[in-house]
Formats: sequence, C-alpha cells, structure tokens
Amino acid sequence: MIRFGIIGTNWITDQFIRSAQNIEDFRLTAVYSRTEEKGREFAEKYGVDTVYTNIEKMAESDDLDAVYIASPNSFHAEQSITFLRNGKHVLCEKPIASNPTELKKMILTAKNHNVLLMEALKTTLLPNFKSVQANLHKIGQVRRFFANFSKYSSRYDAYRDGTILNAFNPMFSNGSLMDLGIYCVYPLVVLFGEPKNVHANAVMLESGVDGSGSLILQYDDFEAVLTHSKIVNSFVPSEIQGEDGSIIIDEISTPENVEIRYRNGKSEKIGQTYTVPSMYYEIEEFINLIKSGKMESEVNSFENSLITARILAEARKQIGLTYPADLD
Repeated sequence: MIRFGIIGTNWITDQFIRSAQNIEDFRLTAVYSRTEEKGREFAEKYGVDTVYTNIEKMAESDDLDAVYIASPNSFHAEQSITFLRNGKHVLCEKPIASNPTELKKMILTAKNHNVLLMEALKTTLLPNFKSVQANLHKIGQVRRFFANFSKYSSRYDAYRDGTILNAFNPMFSNGSLMDLGIYCVYPLVVLFGEPKNVHANAVMLESGVDGSGSLILQYDDFEAVLTHSKIVNSFVPSEIQGEDGSIIIDEISTPENVEIRYRNGKSEKIGQTYTVPSMYYEIEEFINLIKSGKMESEVNSFENSLITARILAEARKQIGLTYPADLD
C-alpha cells in the first residue's frame, strides 16, 4: 500500500483521487490546503482525517510515502524539493517546473535522496499513445507532426470581466503554452526527441501571459507545428503525417479515437476504448515504479521532462514572457 498526500484541493485533485481509487495499492492519507476549513471540507469527501496547512510539517510526517502536487505552477519546484528532501516520492503536475533550472534542482534532490520524481503528464502513458508509438512505422518517413490543443478557459470569462485569476497571472508561471501547449510538446519529445531549433509566436494578454500561440520545431527530416490556446476553442484534430499515410489523433491531450489513413485510401483504427479514467495510467506507472524500487520513469523520464522544459523556456524567451521564478 502506497500512502499518498495531496497538495491542492481543486478539480484536478478530485480527478486524481477518483482515478487512483481504481488502483488497489493507492491509499489517500493526508490533504494539504492553505486553510484548515477548506482542507477539512475536501478531506471529508474522501474519508481522510489528516489535514495540513504547513508544507514542512506535512513533508516531515510519517503519514505518507508519496505526494501528488497540483498547486499553481510557480510552487511546484519548492514544494517538490521539500518533500524529496524528506524522503517522499513526488508526482508533480505538468509543467513540473517553471524553467529548466528549477527542474535540474528537483532532479538532483531526488537522486541525492533516492526517491522517485515524475512529471504527471498523462498523455504519454495512455494506451492510445502507446498505440501511436507501436504503429508509427506504418506511415513511412514522417514529414510533419501537427498537434493542436486549443480550449477556451472557463477562467477567461472572469478575465474578460476584469478579474485576473491565477490561470492568467504570470506570478504563478501560467499561460497557454505552459498549461495547454505542453500537451503538444511532451508527446513530440517522447516520440522524436529534441528538435534542432524552435520558433515561437504568441498572442499576449495585458496581464502579461500568452493567451494563445504556435511553435514550429525543426528536426532533421521533418517539422513539427504546434498550436495552443486558452482563449478560443478549436475542433481540429492532431496528425502525424508520413509519406505512406497519416495518424489522425482526435485529442492530443487524451487520445480516444486514433486511426491511420493510408495514401492508398485505406484506413485502420488503432485506438482502444478506455475502461478507467485517463489519469489512472500515470498513477499506475508511478506506483509501479515505487514498488519496483525505480527512481525514474522510462517514459516521463528526467531527460524528456528536461527537453520539454528547454523548449518551453526557449519559446517563452522568444515571445517575451518572463516569470518571477526565472529571476531567482
């Protein structure tokens, strides 16, 4: 049994817990919130008695073996390092850090204390992403990777009315690229590694973050074109284009309908229907790694997270987006 603590009491932590409850070796034992009242209210939903309002005390406690961190992006590194130093395994929401410098410190701390650190990027651990990997050879030489994740944020309504919530506040290392664009970048990195160069554009908001944008990444034999947005919706699927066919992916963050359309007109369904929530697979990966004594995922590896962080940092540099975390 792996005893988990939770940082954050928002919708994503609800999804995490509901997904994890499908795993026999998961047990929720502690909840952190900035206020006792909110933490207690959240904990009671899941029958948990232990609530913390102090990160250090939670990290030092014997109530948990691992922690899932779903706080604002700017807190990820500091909170992760606190738990890692206290011998706790850390599953940290994407983006795992504000920049590569923070991530390097997190990785070093994990290695020094012999504990597991993994970025909670669900896409690359889903069965349908693995199906894309297994069938990639069927489309021949890849010439273009196109990924699109554009989803109108529910918090943008408040922004348009003059209220800047965390999702559009650069203090919290937020914006479209970090929150949604990463779902396009990370799968690309897992499939094809680090690009030769990056070119980024963005629509900047008055609050100081990007509302939407695009990236063009160059590889030796093909290019990747990525689009992302938190201020408009898009219904265009993602696609890996090869000389012999294309793999069509309905939703890059959570692929459900995946098929190959061959140049000769034939098509082949390569996806499967999920019988558990989509976050199940990242939690399963994390728990299996702990049980097997491994300190790093082979899929959401340190290297893949570092490459992704470097791409995001270079893109932000080009669009002029600097976070307070970059200045530390």
